[in-house]
Amino acid sequence: MLASGQTAVVPTPSPDSFAALARSSPWRWSTLRFTVRWPGDPWTNGAVRAWLRRPDSLRVESLDGALLRAERTPPPTVGILGLGGGTTRQARWASQAVRPPLRPDGLVAERPSDPLLTYDDPMHDSYHWVAMLDPAELADGVDRRDRSWAPALRTGTVTAVEHAGRAAWEAVVVPEDTYEPRCGCCPLLRTRAVDLLEFEGRPEALLEAYPDAFRVRLDVQTGVCVLTQEIGGLRPGKGHDLRIEAVDEPMDDALFTQRRRT
Repeated sequence: MLASGQTAVVPTPSPDSFAALARSSPWRWSTLRFTVRWPGDPWTNGAVRAWLRRPDSLRVESLDGALLRAERTPPPTVGILGLGGGTTRQARWASQAVRPPLRPDGLVAERPSDPLLTYDDPMHDSYHWVAMLDPAELADGVDRRDRSWAPALRTGTVTAVEHAGRAAWEAVVVPEDTYEPRCGCCPLLRTRAVDLLEFEGRPEALLEAYPDAFRVRLDVQTGVCVLTQEIGGLRPGKGHDLRIEAVDEPMDDALFTQRRRT
């Protein structure tokens, strides 16, 4: 992302740069190999290993090597209404189509907003997968009164730590009412405010108690959300733990092809 002759600036951990890192993932890596598990979550199917090549290729295996998915996903089709009627166009992958405005430290200052851009990586099981790989919901929220931009989190001190041997930033955060997850039914951070909107008219879906805060870690190189842990609530420690094994390694097309049975 740096122009020729520019010197890379090492970002300094702070609440502001933590948010900027959270919105930067689409432009900080092209392939990722990782494992992920979901401690304390009875609804997940166990730990997996994945190979992801942006923008459209994903392979997922169980830790013992059983293939769960291998596929390439085309970008979504977007419907556009105009004076002459409606048309459809294929969305463009944001990381390939646009260069966002950057801060002096190289992190993304603002993400381009365009209905013809898609930021989503290929999904496995739920949009929680998409959100942990591109955790923009931890940066930018929405004031629901007028739909204007607002910070998503109240962020405490940001600390430089290691996660699976890699540089990461950790913060204890409290979601604001402006927090707007990629999908309300599978957010990175579960809150009462989001549940009231997602499960309107279904009080039985609400929790008896919600977390007081969340411990969150972002991988510095990639911007991926590598850890969430609930603090307080019904299941302290519940969240996810993602361990990056390789970044930007070459990945052959054959990885993403299901073998036909004979």
